[in-house]
Parts: sequence; C-alpha cells; structure tokens
Amino acid sequence: MALWDRIKESASTMQTQLVAKKNDLKSGAFRDASMAMCALVAAADGTIDPAERRRVAQLIATNEVLQNFDALDLQRRFDANLDKLTADFDFGKVGVLQEIAKAKKKPAEARAVVQIGIVIGGADGDFDKTEQAVVREACFTLDLPPHEFDL
Repeated sequence: MALWDRIKESASTMQTQLVAKKNDLKSGAFRDASMAMCALVAAADGTIDPAERRRVAQLIATNEVLQNFDALDLQRRFDANLDKLTADFDFGKVGVLQEIAKAKKKPAEARAVVQIGIVIGGADGDFDKTEQAVVREACFTLDLPPHEFDL
C-alpha cells in the first residue's frame, strides 16, 4: 500500500474512532486541548500561511466530534493558539503544550486529542515529519506512548 493511502486510511480510522466516542468528549479540557493540538499541527513547520489556516479552520468547523462545541468559540481558541505560535514558535509551543496537557487527566480524552492531531495532519494527504514530530511531542505531554498511534 502506498504511503499516501496509509496516511488517508489512518486519518479515516482515527476519525471513525473519534465519532464513536463523541458523546464522551464534551469537557472544556478536551475542547481547549483539541484547539491547541490543531494549532500546533497547523504551525508545525514554524509558519502558517493563510490558506493552511483556512483549511484547518474549515476542518474544525466540519469535524463531527467538535460539533459538541460552539464553532465561533472553537475558532477563537484556535486563532489564539496560532497567534502564540506565530509570535514566537518556541515560546508559544510551551503554552500550547500546556493547553494540550489539560486533557491528561482523562485517558480517553488524551487519546482523542492525539487522534485529532493525526486527522488534521493527514487531512491534506501528507502527514509530514514535522507534523508527526509535534504530535509525538504532544503524546509525551499527555503521557501516552507514541507507538500506540504509529508515531
């Protein structure tokens, strides 16, 4: 199977698993950690162009699991995390990882946050090395083994 197909299949599998847990993923910690993860993946290479920002915002708005939350609130949180990362990536990443760590207390939510990162990263068909690296870093922040997610 080609790498491209494996990435798409993995993202699709993660999305299916997330939808199955949708009713359990309604906490503020999950919301905050998810938006931080989306921003971290979007800015993984240290920059984010307007087209990428719009694409990720569109994915957030249409993700079935994230529809548990107000779309404008999600957008505001995503933008705030992106602003931190674009102002100073290294310093901003510390704050964004702290947001991600909010999901640490509930293992199901922590796993779902990582799965959202994989879905966002793989949405364009190219879950590249920098995106994988920041999702792996989030795994460590959440005390989850990266190999559980093939990272």
